[in-house]
Amino acid sequence: MSFEFDLPVIWLFLIGFAIAMYVVMDGFSLGVGILFPFVKPDDHRDVMMNSVAPVWDGNQTWMILGGAGLYGAFPLAYAVYLPAMYLPLILMVLALIFRGIAFEFRFKSTRSRPFFDAVFSGGSMIATFSQGVVLGGIIQGVNVVDRQYSGGAFDWLSPFSMFTGLALVLGYGLLGASWLIVKTEGGLQRRFYYLARPFAILLAVAMAVVSIWTPLANSRIFDIWFTMPNMLWLAVMPILFLLLVYSIIKGIIERHERLIFVKSIALFVLGLVGLVISFFPLIIPPSITVWEAASSSKSQSFLIVGYCVLIPVIMAYTFYSYRVFRGKVRIGEGYHH
Repeated sequence: MSFEFDLPVIWLFLIGFAIAMYVVMDGFSLGVGILFPFVKPDDHRDVMMNSVAPVWDGNQTWMILGGAGLYGAFPLAYAVYLPAMYLPLILMVLALIFRGIAFEFRFKSTRSRPFFDAVFSGGSMIATFSQGVVLGGIIQGVNVVDRQYSGGAFDWLSPFSMFTGLALVLGYGLLGASWLIVKTEGGLQRRFYYLARPFAILLAVAMAVVSIWTPLANSRIFDIWFTMPNMLWLAVMPILFLLLVYSIIKGIIERHERLIFVKSIALFVLGLVGLVISFFPLIIPPSITVWEAASSSKSQSFLIVGYCVLIPVIMAYTFYSYRVFRGKVRIGEGYHH
């Protein structure tokens, strides 16, 4: 097992870690926007925004880190995925830009506040849905001929990718609700307990459907999960999934404030682990492995130094900012006032 053989695998996990951090961190702040239509009073919406105001833009650092890592370590994957997913990716970036503008302008405006509320909420939903569609498009596989993308502009568009888009909206909605349960109190907190339950149940159903749909549509993944002896030791995944869903719903009913958020994150991590089990060592389904898509070992060794410096720095300031702004957000208080 040479270092050259190991490097692409290490890189895959580093990029996977950055993406997982992004999904969790920006997931709940997008979730806050997804929940906006369910909360009407203006001062309640102020509290929702103020709960993520100090941290939301820092959360997106992880997406940039993941994208830059993919570009440097797996240029072939970057070169294939970008043209394959141009439309949903551009839609996501535009939605995130408009969401950021609405974030800043909402606090400054009075007359056009309903407009900025709509832009913030719509931007959050479109960005989330686009991310889910990209995930679905990657899972269903991409046409590659002679190490180049050979499909059309709309190859990502399928019932499966639409469904994964919807599933991610439900997932981020649950993350948002469980985050707001931690950050709010009183009647507003009760509202999020009330909202968290249907999101949790619908997300569990959506994850189960994706977990069944993927192996049925892909014989390679079917063989990984449903042949012996794999079936025995992979059975732990659906069991963990059911236990987590049960404990999240039980936690919502019994008002376990902090644990719901932690368990919702665990549910996402479990989903990501399931994807790694299904696809490793492929980085471009259905046929290109991490070793085939990797840049030279010199490039990867050079870049890994930067990553090893950056990740602890970002982790440190993330931890610090969450620590400084910990505690409940109350009506009339906030980072923007």
